Amino acid sequence: MPYSTENNREILGRGIAFFPLRLMGGTLGMNEYDEHIRQSIRLILGTAYHERAMRPDFGGGMEALTFEPMNPVTAILAQLQVQTALAKFEPRIDVLTVQVSALPDEGKLNIDIIYRVRSTDTVYNLVYPFYIERGGL
Repeated sequence: MPYSTENNREILGRGIAFFPLRLMGGTLGMNEYDEHIRQSIRLILGTAYHERAMRPDFGGGMEALTFEPMNPVTAILAQLQVQTALAKFEPRIDVLTVQVSALPDEGKLNIDIIYRVRSTDTVYNLVYPFYIERGGL
């Protein structure tokens, strides 16, 4: 039973659905609860430092890795960036593991994040694709 009370669900929050931004019945599409957290994780990781004028420290800092070679060092740096950013900006979750796998033919790193929602003790998995401009192992 993932939700013991309605109050636990309210803690998870609601918000505008950004991925993708869409209209539903003439109003902006919304998401809530677990999907709201999932969207928040993607938003954190996809935001560059200094991208937000009022919150220059907000974001995942992943942009610093965009032109790095696709090697084990870059994978470890990506893993640390993800763990640090989510610990700092998403207090509703505990990050259990972050594993990074390189897909040089596709020019990306797949970042597999396993996290637990604190209020419901439910475990989820999210794969975040991070594209690197140049490959090469």
